[in-house]
Amino acid sequence: MRIHREGKKIIALTGAVIFVIVLLLLLLVSQWNVVHYLFVAGLIVLGFLVTAFFRIPRRIFADSPSELISPADGTIVTIEQVYEKNYIKDECMQVSIFMSGTNVHVNRYPCNGTVEYVKFRRGNYFVASYPKSSDLNERTEVGLLLDNGKRILIRQVAGVMARRIVCYAKEGERVRQNQELGFIRFGSRVDVFMPLDFPISVDLQDHVKNAISPIAEII
Repeated sequence: MRIHREGKKIIALTGAVIFVIVLLLLLLVSQWNVVHYLFVAGLIVLGFLVTAFFRIPRRIFADSPSELISPADGTIVTIEQVYEKNYIKDECMQVSIFMSGTNVHVNRYPCNGTVEYVKFRRGNYFVASYPKSSDLNERTEVGLLLDNGKRILIRQVAGVMARRIVCYAKEGERVRQNQELGFIRFGSRVDVFMPLDFPISVDLQDHVKNAISPIAEII
Protein backbone atom coordinates (compact mmCIF):
# COMPACT_ATOMS: atom_id res chain seq x y z
CA MET A 1 0.00 0.00 0.00
CA ARG A 2 1.11 3.56 -0.67
CA ILE A 3 -0.26 7.05 -0.03
CA HIS A 4 -1.75 9.07 -2.88
CA ARG A 5 0.09 12.29 -3.70
CA GLU A 6 -3.09 14.31 -3.04
CA GLY A 7 -2.95 13.29 0.61
CA LYS A 8 0.69 13.85 1.55
CA LYS A 9 0.34 17.52 2.54
CA ILE A 10 -2.94 16.92 4.37
CA ILE A 11 -1.49 13.97 6.30
CA ALA A 12 1.60 15.99 7.22
CA LEU A 13 -0.54 18.94 8.39
CA THR A 14 -2.86 16.67 10.39
CA GLY A 15 0.11 14.98 12.04
CA ALA A 16 1.66 18.34 12.92
CA VAL A 17 -1.57 19.64 14.47
CA ILE A 18 -2.02 16.45 16.52
CA PHE A 19 1.60 16.64 17.70
CA VAL A 20 1.22 20.29 18.81
CA ILE A 21 -2.04 19.59 20.66
CA VAL A 22 -0.58 16.60 22.50
CA LEU A 23 2.57 18.59 23.34
CA LEU A 24 0.48 21.44 24.77
CA LEU A 25 -1.51 18.98 26.86
CA LEU A 26 1.70 17.51 28.25
CA LEU A 27 2.96 20.98 29.16
CA LEU A 28 -0.26 22.49 30.51
CA VAL A 29 -2.08 19.60 32.18
CA SER A 30 -0.59 18.62 35.53
CA GLN A 31 -3.08 15.88 36.37
CA TRP A 32 -4.28 13.59 33.62
CA ASN A 33 -7.63 11.82 33.83
CA VAL A 34 -9.70 9.54 31.58
CA VAL A 35 -10.99 12.45 29.51
CA HIS A 36 -7.48 13.54 28.60
CA TYR A 37 -6.43 10.02 27.60
CA LEU A 38 -9.57 9.56 25.51
CA PHE A 39 -8.96 12.90 23.79
CA VAL A 40 -5.42 11.92 22.83
CA ALA A 41 -6.63 8.49 21.66
CA GLY A 42 -9.24 10.22 19.51
CA LEU A 43 -6.59 12.43 17.92
CA ILE A 44 -4.46 9.40 17.10
CA VAL A 45 -7.45 7.59 15.57
CA LEU A 46 -8.20 10.72 13.50
CA GLY A 47 -4.65 10.63 12.18
CA PHE A 48 -5.01 7.00 11.16
CA LEU A 49 -8.38 7.68 9.47
CA VAL A 50 -7.02 10.59 7.45
CA THR A 51 -4.05 8.48 6.38
CA ALA A 52 -6.31 5.55 5.45
CA PHE A 53 -8.50 7.79 3.30
CA PHE A 54 -5.60 8.52 0.94
CA ARG A 55 -4.38 4.94 0.72
CA ILE A 56 -3.78 3.17 -2.58
CA PRO A 57 -3.76 -0.59 -1.97
CA ARG A 58 -1.71 -2.93 -4.12
CA ARG A 59 -3.94 -4.60 -6.72
CA ILE A 60 -3.67 -6.77 -9.78
CA PHE A 61 -5.46 -4.59 -12.35
CA ALA A 62 -7.94 -6.04 -14.80
CA ASP A 63 -6.76 -6.12 -18.41
CA SER A 64 -9.97 -6.38 -20.40
CA PRO A 65 -10.36 -4.24 -23.55
CA SER A 66 -13.86 -5.66 -24.07
CA GLU A 67 -15.20 -4.38 -20.71
CA LEU A 68 -15.74 -1.14 -18.82
CA ILE A 69 -13.94 -1.56 -15.50
CA SER A 70 -15.24 0.33 -12.46
CA PRO A 71 -13.59 3.76 -12.18
CA ALA A 72 -14.11 3.85 -8.41
CA ASP A 73 -14.46 1.79 -5.25
CA GLY A 74 -17.94 1.84 -3.74
CA THR A 75 -21.56 0.75 -4.03
CA ILE A 76 -23.73 0.80 -7.15
CA VAL A 77 -26.58 3.23 -6.36
CA THR A 78 -28.00 3.98 -9.82
CA ILE A 79 -28.63 1.95 -12.98
CA GLU A 80 -31.04 3.75 -15.29
CA GLN A 81 -31.66 5.07 -18.77
CA VAL A 82 -31.18 8.84 -19.04
CA TYR A 83 -30.57 11.55 -21.60
CA GLU A 84 -27.00 12.91 -21.36
CA LYS A 85 -27.08 16.43 -22.78
CA ASN A 86 -23.50 17.69 -22.55
CA TYR A 87 -21.29 15.22 -24.41
CA ILE A 88 -23.06 12.08 -25.61
CA LYS A 89 -26.20 14.12 -26.37
CA ASP A 90 -28.40 11.04 -26.61
CA GLU A 91 -30.22 8.44 -24.54
CA CYS A 92 -27.75 6.28 -22.63
CA MET A 93 -27.34 4.11 -19.55
CA GLN A 94 -26.11 5.66 -16.32
CA VAL A 95 -24.27 3.55 -13.72
CA SER A 96 -23.37 5.41 -10.52
CA ILE A 97 -20.93 4.37 -7.80
CA PHE A 98 -21.18 5.93 -4.33
CA MET A 99 -17.90 6.19 -2.41
CA SER A 100 -18.18 6.36 1.38
CA GLY A 101 -15.48 7.84 3.57
CA THR A 102 -13.90 4.42 4.06
CA ASN A 103 -13.52 3.60 0.35
CA VAL A 104 -10.38 4.09 -1.71
CA HIS A 105 -10.96 7.44 -3.43
CA VAL A 106 -8.64 7.35 -6.43
CA ASN A 107 -10.58 7.31 -9.76
CA ARG A 108 -9.39 5.48 -12.88
CA TYR A 109 -10.34 5.31 -16.55
CA PRO A 110 -12.68 2.36 -17.22
CA CYS A 111 -11.29 1.68 -20.72
CA ASN A 112 -8.84 2.77 -23.39
CA GLY A 113 -9.69 5.82 -25.45
CA THR A 114 -9.07 9.47 -26.27
CA VAL A 115 -10.25 12.35 -24.07
CA GLU A 116 -12.49 14.60 -26.18
CA TYR A 117 -14.24 16.65 -23.51
CA VAL A 118 -13.35 17.97 -20.03
CA LYS A 119 -15.66 20.31 -18.11
CA PHE A 120 -15.75 21.47 -14.48
CA ARG A 121 -19.15 22.60 -13.19
CA ARG A 122 -19.77 24.40 -9.91
CA GLY A 123 -22.72 23.29 -7.83
CA ASN A 124 -24.12 22.25 -4.47
CA TYR A 125 -22.96 19.63 -1.96
CA PHE A 126 -25.95 17.35 -1.46
CA VAL A 127 -25.36 13.84 -0.10
CA ALA A 128 -23.65 12.07 -3.01
CA SER A 129 -25.84 8.95 -2.83
CA TYR A 130 -28.96 11.02 -3.70
CA PRO A 131 -29.93 10.86 -7.41
CA LYS A 132 -30.22 14.67 -7.70
CA SER A 133 -26.57 15.10 -6.69
CA SER A 134 -25.46 13.92 -10.14
CA ASP A 135 -26.89 17.05 -11.81
CA LEU A 136 -26.85 19.59 -8.98
CA ASN A 137 -23.58 19.00 -7.13
CA GLU A 138 -20.15 20.34 -8.03
CA ARG A 139 -18.70 17.96 -10.61
CA THR A 140 -16.16 17.32 -13.33
CA GLU A 141 -17.14 15.61 -16.62
CA VAL A 142 -14.74 13.72 -18.86
CA GLY A 143 -15.87 12.58 -22.31
CA LEU A 144 -14.02 9.62 -23.79
CA LEU A 145 -13.98 8.42 -27.43
CA LEU A 146 -13.51 4.64 -27.38
CA ASP A 147 -11.44 2.71 -29.89
CA ASN A 148 -14.64 1.36 -31.50
CA GLY A 149 -15.91 4.90 -32.18
CA LYS A 150 -18.47 5.00 -29.35
CA ARG A 151 -18.47 7.49 -26.50
CA ILE A 152 -18.81 7.38 -22.72
CA LEU A 153 -18.93 10.14 -20.13
CA ILE A 154 -17.33 9.85 -16.68
CA ARG A 155 -18.64 12.30 -14.07
CA GLN A 156 -16.86 12.91 -10.76
CA VAL A 157 -19.41 14.28 -8.27
CA ALA A 158 -18.62 16.01 -4.98
CA GLY A 159 -20.59 14.98 -1.88
CA VAL A 160 -21.68 16.64 1.34
CA MET A 161 -18.13 16.45 2.75
CA ALA A 162 -16.15 16.38 -0.50
CA ARG A 163 -14.90 19.89 -1.19
CA ARG A 164 -12.23 19.19 -3.76
CA ILE A 165 -12.39 17.24 -7.02
CA VAL A 166 -9.04 16.55 -8.66
CA CYS A 167 -9.12 15.64 -12.35
CA TYR A 168 -6.02 14.91 -14.42
CA ALA A 169 -7.80 14.59 -17.80
CA LYS A 170 -6.67 16.75 -20.71
CA GLU A 171 -8.49 17.09 -24.02
CA GLY A 172 -6.73 15.23 -26.83
CA GLU A 173 -4.91 12.90 -24.44
CA ARG A 174 -4.74 9.19 -25.22
CA VAL A 175 -5.53 7.22 -22.04
CA ARG A 176 -5.47 3.56 -21.09
CA GLN A 177 -7.73 1.39 -18.96
CA ASN A 178 -7.03 1.81 -15.20
CA GLN A 179 -4.84 4.89 -15.68
CA GLU A 180 -5.49 7.49 -12.95
CA LEU A 181 -8.28 9.90 -13.85
CA GLY A 182 -8.37 11.82 -10.59
CA PHE A 183 -9.26 11.88 -6.92
CA ILE A 184 -12.19 13.16 -4.81
CA ARG A 185 -11.70 13.99 -1.15
CA PHE A 186 -13.94 12.71 1.65
CA GLY A 187 -17.02 10.97 0.25
CA SER A 188 -18.45 11.33 -3.24
CA ARG A 189 -19.68 9.44 -6.33
CA VAL A 190 -18.68 8.64 -9.90
CA ASP A 191 -21.24 8.31 -12.72
CA VAL A 192 -20.54 6.50 -15.97
CA PHE A 193 -22.80 7.20 -18.98
CA MET A 194 -22.57 4.61 -21.76
CA PRO A 195 -24.40 3.52 -24.95
CA LEU A 196 -27.68 1.68 -24.46
CA ASP A 197 -26.37 -1.47 -26.14
CA PHE A 198 -23.58 -2.01 -23.58
CA PRO A 199 -24.72 -4.99 -21.42
CA ILE A 200 -24.58 -4.02 -17.74
CA SER A 201 -22.55 -6.37 -15.52
CA VAL A 202 -23.64 -5.09 -12.08
CA ASP A 203 -26.80 -4.80 -9.98
CA LEU A 204 -27.94 -2.17 -7.49
CA GLN A 205 -26.09 -2.34 -4.15
CA ASP A 206 -23.22 -4.36 -5.62
CA HIS A 207 -19.83 -3.45 -4.18
CA VAL A 208 -17.19 -2.73 -6.82
CA LYS A 209 -13.48 -1.91 -6.86
CA ASN A 210 -11.64 0.38 -9.22
CA ALA A 211 -9.35 -1.32 -11.73
CA ILE A 212 -10.86 -4.73 -10.87
CA SER A 213 -14.67 -4.97 -11.15
CA PRO A 214 -16.33 -4.93 -14.61
CA ILE A 215 -19.49 -2.80 -14.80
CA ALA A 216 -20.44 -3.33 -18.48
CA GLU A 217 -19.39 -4.96 -21.72
CA ILE A 218 -18.16 -2.85 -24.62
CA ILE A 219 -20.16 -3.58 -27.79
